[in-house]
Amino acid sequence: RLGVLHVGQRIEEQADFEKIYKNAWADNANACAKQYAGTGALKTDYTRTGKRTQWGLIMDGWNSLIRYYKNNFSDGFRQDAIDLFLGNYSVDEVEPASPLHVKKDWKFLALPIIMVVAFSMCIICLLMAGDTWTETLAYVLFWGSASFGTFAIILYNGKDFVDAPKLVQKEKMD
Repeated sequence: RLGVLHVGQRIEEQADFEKIYKNAWADNANACAKQYAGTGALKTDYTRTGKRTQWGLIMDGWNSLIRYYKNNFSDGFRQDAIDLFLGNYSVDEVEPASPLHVKKDWKFLALPIIMVVAFSMCIICLLMAGDTWTETLAYVLFWGSASFGTFAIILYNGKDFVDAPKLVQKEKMD
């Protein structure tokens, strides 16, 4: 209708155009997703080639894990920036203390490190078996329980670990 193709030509026959178009579409999706979610878009392997690949599945899983982490533990500042930009929060020049500065407790650094170390030691004990199976079992049970214990503490205090926006509280928005 727009006169891009000559009479009798079909879009399916334009392989070079299709490749350029699909790559441009996937690149645009990546750019938008990086701004919005902090990672590249999902399923771009399918957008580019029309086929789902194993590497694409792995990358989508990795991007999903990164998104989960960012959205829960390091994205509060983005929402604060958006709230400032949109005018949902106005800066009070009389207020001396910044609402953005919140002192973190020791557990925010110590507990995740302990959990990662304990889980790593549990895996190492499984991979590098000791002299006897009872020795290996004892090490695995110790490090496994340490991993589970710190994970349970983190889960119990989960709301403290979430990086929520600090400028506009949900109650004020409702």
